[in-house]
Amino acid sequence: MSLLSAIAVSASGMEAQRTRVELLTENLANAETTRTPDGGPYRRKDAVFSEQPVTGSFGDAFQTMVGTGVAVTDVITDERDPERQYNPGHPDADKDGYVSIPRINPMEEMVDLVDASRSYQANVSAISAVKDMIQRSIDLFK
Repeated sequence: MSLLSAIAVSASGMEAQRTRVELLTENLANAETTRTPDGGPYRRKDAVFSEQPVTGSFGDAFQTMVGTGVAVTDVITDERDPERQYNPGHPDADKDGYVSIPRINPMEEMVDLVDASRSYQANVSAISAVKDMIQRSIDLFK
């Protein structure tokens, strides 16, 4: 694997984690949303990652794949029934006084955010290490 392909692999990981963070923050922002344009409460969303071939250079694309990165291939929506809370004064309460609320646990979402942040930082560190290797290689030719 070339050094530039290593950067491409880490960059794909950073992009995937950015998408994951966007979905997690959307989940947190809508943890109390009981009415959406689609009707009913907000549904939790999560990213599905899969491997993605990364080529080292234009010439390598015609021969073999050099590395494997990651990509978000799907965004799944939680299809479970929403939780029901008794709150007869809520504007979205049904005739029995129950409100359907999203199945979102803010603590789980925060833990996932920390995990995504650490994964992103690990990819930044990997790119930094490759950058240092490239710089040292250039210095050898001086």
